[in-house]
Amino acid sequence: MFCGRHLLAAKLRPSDIDASAGSVEELARIVKDIRTRWPHVRILLRADSGLAREALMAWCEENRVDYVFGLARNVRLAAMIEAELAAARATAETTGQAARRFKDFDWSTRDSWSRERRVIAKAEWTQGEANPRFIVTSLKRAAAGAHHLYEDIYCARGDMENRIKECQLDLYADRTSAATLRANQLRLHFASMAYVLICALRRIGWPKPSSPTPPVVPSASSS
Repeated sequence: MFCGRHLLAAKLRPSDIDASAGSVEELARIVKDIRTRWPHVRILLRADSGLAREALMAWCEENRVDYVFGLARNVRLAAMIEAELAAARATAETTGQAARRFKDFDWSTRDSWSRERRVIAKAEWTQGEANPRFIVTSLKRAAAGAHHLYEDIYCARGDMENRIKECQLDLYADRTSAATLRANQLRLHFASMAYVLICALRRIGWPKPSSPTPPVVPSASSS
């Protein structure tokens, strides 16, 4: 988990568990630490579909944490955007360029969610085929429209993948070849400490930019 360039958590888990296992406990710890220092700060959590689980969403809703999570596609979701996808396809075939439409609706799973939640769908036709994507969010419609929410807020989470690459490629955070999970977690902690030190050197040692840095929000990955 990162907030901009700030590394908040790096934890190894067994590969035979759900992608979201342990996320509630980890987030609760981090949110508590943040609010101890900034009690009234607004927190928005971005995450991929591996973390779009009832337990995590319910915890966020109960603890004043907004979220924008990727949502895995299924048959029911795909059926919700048939008209938008057909319109995108017609536009793409007419213009020869990729086309997309957005749909904003309330939706719930048949049994795993406790309530309906706001879902944004991107119905896109590109390179001769459909490319639909979905996200689920606690943000109200008055706070962020569908297009802005998907392209400007959620997609910005992808920059976190660059931070992961810096840790893995530059600081060998993926060198987890020890015989035990505990030893490999220690290796990951060493790489994480090195990352924090390098970021501190960048922040303190380099000249400050002339314009203010834009605000950032935490992003998480299940990978």
